[in-house]
Order: sequence, then structure tokens, then C-alpha cells
Amino acid sequence: MNDTTKPWGHEIIFTKKEDPYTGKILCVNSGKQFSLQIHDEKEESQMLVSGEAILIIDNNKGEQEEIKMVPFKGYKIRPGQRHRIRAVTDCAIYEVSTPEVGTTLRLEDDYHRPDQTDKLRWEERKGLK
Repeated sequence: MNDTTKPWGHEIIFTKKEDPYTGKILCVNSGKQFSLQIHDEKEESQMLVSGEAILIIDNNKGEQEEIKMVPFKGYKIRPGQRHRIRAVTDCAIYEVSTPEVGTTLRLEDDYHRPDQTDKLRWEERKGLK
């Protein structure tokens, strides 16, 4: 298990690096948001388990829409689909995904972080076994 501090809160990864999937708990502080991002390879499903959050995601016309996340409902994000999550209150979100490979392209980021490559991702998570 690996707990990594992020500018928006922290993430707990509860799977091993060599597993064929990745499981996380994303703990997001009230008023914070993820970068507006695209994954070039990763596909993910997310589920709000506590608090309130907004999912901002491209619809099938390529237009961004804001969806108030419903607790215990799954939301699928495909490779190439722009998305971000904004916490209305402190919240926890479960995420399961394909292995974390490829690049996370950050189109907008409140914290001025660069795109996340495999190298940066694993440097950030040195304790993950």
C-alpha cells in the first residue's frame, strides 16, 4: 500500500505495481480539483463513496459537461477523454483502472504540474511495492 500526498489531498494505492490493474482511494479536499487531463492509454472507473464531487467530462459530442457524482454509482473514463474531478466537500473516490502506463496530459492544472510520465509517476511513488 502506498499513500502519496497530492496538492489536492492524497491518494492511497492498494494494489501492487505488477498487478494487471490499479486500485486507488482518492481523498480530495473541499474546493480542490484535479487537473483537466487526458490519459493516452489508461482507462478508469470511479465511484464516489463519501462527500460531494463534480465530474467534468467530455460527452459523446466532445463537449465538457458537469455531472454531480452520485454516491456508489460508477463513472467510466476512456483513453483520450478529457476529464477532471472537483470536490464540493471533502470526499473519497474509489478508482480502478488499467495499469498506470503512458502519459497523463495535463491541459489545465491549478498547481502548475507538468504532464505525468511513467518516470515521474514512479518517482512520486517510490514506496510502492
